[in-house]
Amino acid sequence: MESDRLESPVAIKGIERELICPACKELFTHPLILPCQHNICHKCVKEILFAFEDSFADGGSESSNQSSPRIRISASSMDRIDRINRSASQRRSFGCRGRKRNSLTPRSTLFPCPSCQRDIDLGERGINGLFRNFTLETIVERYRQAARAAIAIMCDFCKPPPQESTKSCMDCSASYCNECFKIHHPWGTVKAQHEYVGPTTNFRPKILMCPEHEMERVNMYCEICRRPVCHLCKLGGGHANHRVTTMSTAYKTLKEKLSKDIEYLISKESQVKAHITQLDLLLKETECNSERAKQEASQSFEKLYHVLEEKKYAALRAIETSKNIRLEKLQTQVEEYQGLLENNGLVGYAQEVLKETDPSCFVQTAKQLHVRIQKATESLKSFRPAAETTFEDFVVDTAKQEDILGDLSFHSNGLEIPEINEEQCRMYNKALISWECPEKTDSADIYVLEYHKLNKEEESVTWQKTEVCGKSKVLSDLDDDSSYAFRVRGYKGSICSPWSREVILRTPPAPVFSFLFDDKCGYNNEHLQLNPRRTSVESRAGFPLLLGSERLQVGCYTTLDYIIGDTGIAKGKHFWAFSVESYSYLVKVGVVPSNKIQKLFHNTHDVTSPRYEQDSGHDSGSEDAFFDSSQPCTLVTLGMKKFFIPATPAAPKDPASRILPLPSCLGICLDCDRGRVGFYDAGRMKCLYECEVDCSGLMYPAFALMGGAAVHLEEAVTAKHREYHDDI
Repeated sequence: MESDRLESPVAIKGIERELICPACKELFTHPLILPCQHNICHKCVKEILFAFEDSFADGGSESSNQSSPRIRISASSMDRIDRINRSASQRRSFGCRGRKRNSLTPRSTLFPCPSCQRDIDLGERGINGLFRNFTLETIVERYRQAARAAIAIMCDFCKPPPQESTKSCMDCSASYCNECFKIHHPWGTVKAQHEYVGPTTNFRPKILMCPEHEMERVNMYCEICRRPVCHLCKLGGGHANHRVTTMSTAYKTLKEKLSKDIEYLISKESQVKAHITQLDLLLKETECNSERAKQEASQSFEKLYHVLEEKKYAALRAIETSKNIRLEKLQTQVEEYQGLLENNGLVGYAQEVLKETDPSCFVQTAKQLHVRIQKATESLKSFRPAAETTFEDFVVDTAKQEDILGDLSFHSNGLEIPEINEEQCRMYNKALISWECPEKTDSADIYVLEYHKLNKEEESVTWQKTEVCGKSKVLSDLDDDSSYAFRVRGYKGSICSPWSREVILRTPPAPVFSFLFDDKCGYNNEHLQLNPRRTSVESRAGFPLLLGSERLQVGCYTTLDYIIGDTGIAKGKHFWAFSVESYSYLVKVGVVPSNKIQKLFHNTHDVTSPRYEQDSGHDSGSEDAFFDSSQPCTLVTLGMKKFFIPATPAAPKDPASRILPLPSCLGICLDCDRGRVGFYDAGRMKCLYECEVDCSGLMYPAFALMGGAAVHLEEAVTAKHREYHDDI
């Protein structure tokens, strides 16, 4: 029963602040519920009202303000006392009669609530019209008992010396030991039915009576006044026209709302702690970033210290001001969430209130508590830091001034400026950046290579830095189809050289596709020769070509010798590069689908025709069009240090406009998804020619050579090729 509930451990940790009277700052003693739903000790109410009376009678003298050593009345409270007294004086001048000096209710019915700082009208009955908060009184008593657990409550009926009590009777308002309880509550009598609890000194009435109708118990709840009332209050009292509900309904409704809100607060406790932890980190990060910003600003302004001293001071002051404002905002937010964390006391208090089983007592306490719980839950629905932690707006850009002063050589102390060698640099599967000193000396101990991606949308440039002991560096974190700027400087101890001239290099338009020449499919070892690693192929003219040249008098019908890559491409975008020897007479490069490979190797007489004879009389332009459309693969022609753009409707009509110098390194980009193939100057990553291609099948890199010619596949940067021991 009730004893089982009270004998269980009571969770009291953290609820002390809910049990302190706002007037005397001590634990509540016979607390009363004010119309504003706040609680205050019965004695404190009387002392405050008597202080009003003394202030009114003595003209508000300073000595009268200290009428009670127990009560602590602030200056703002005394201002309200004076205002209330003036209001009472005005009412008395219009014929309002006051009460006697020693009455429990002074002539003034306004009361300054210490909690909400508002003037509360106590009504005609004054203190007598206030409910006593038995629920809060019980919780305070539990707290007192837990705090003084070592102090026992003695039996009220034992002969001296008294024994320690084991239970208290709520009907008799007395404490008993086991023997005395049996004597005064014999089995089979009416007293045996009395309600008993654990030892306590707090005895409250079993039934909550109406303060206006002392013989009536409260059985309804006024929704307008938010307080329990009796049926006489509803019939002809001050609540006649108010909306009321049954006590059981109000009990059930308020308990459900309070329980849900308490569960929400408890479930969000970890979230509040996480927010506080995050705010603590933001505070530290703000401190760290502000110091870093000040240091960077100091380093920037020191280069022009004598000229820009005033602006340096202004920048540091701005950073400091911004830091203080942000720290103040974040600290305020921390304090707000710390207050939410302190709601543990509120939750503990609310949980104790939920233990109240008497509907009347619960209702009179739960409404105001529910409002506080609701306010606490609203602040947990969204979280956003009150200030940013970054100081990006305070970065000082002195790039232009540094360039102007870059010609000063006192800081280099004779160190040569390194120069990036573009001919030795390679942009393939990785980037190989090489540099050298003009005098071919190595006076620097270490080099610093910086690079950044060229992006027109970015206003500021962020250089990536890497230290190098030698004169070259391989980078593997670059994006495809992008341009990068590179620069390098040397260091010898603490002395550095100026930056080198910036060099812009472009990466391949697609990921690099690795393959080797296929020595199985259609490979003609009589006309072609592969190196052991299958990365180079060379055509050998030999006797077969000489024998074929016997037909020169009637038209040269020599053949192209084809070779393909050993790996095909099914989808995606890929790029590969190669070089053609400058002595090569005729080379064709491109792609071939898998379903046309056999046709490619069996179409032997496909290069020269009678139109190449001096007196053939054929129209070469029409034959080019027919020739291109009849090929089983997409190829372009190279030779004699030239790159020939195929004759297409979109190509220039002037043949000379279709002839370009042969780049030292060529590249092919195949986009299977778009059905496009492009031919590139791989040194500059510039597209020379692009056309459509049928990618319905597996696509293979294709090469054709005639006469003296050689093709070398571009080796991957820093890649180690496998060794092939094939007999050629």
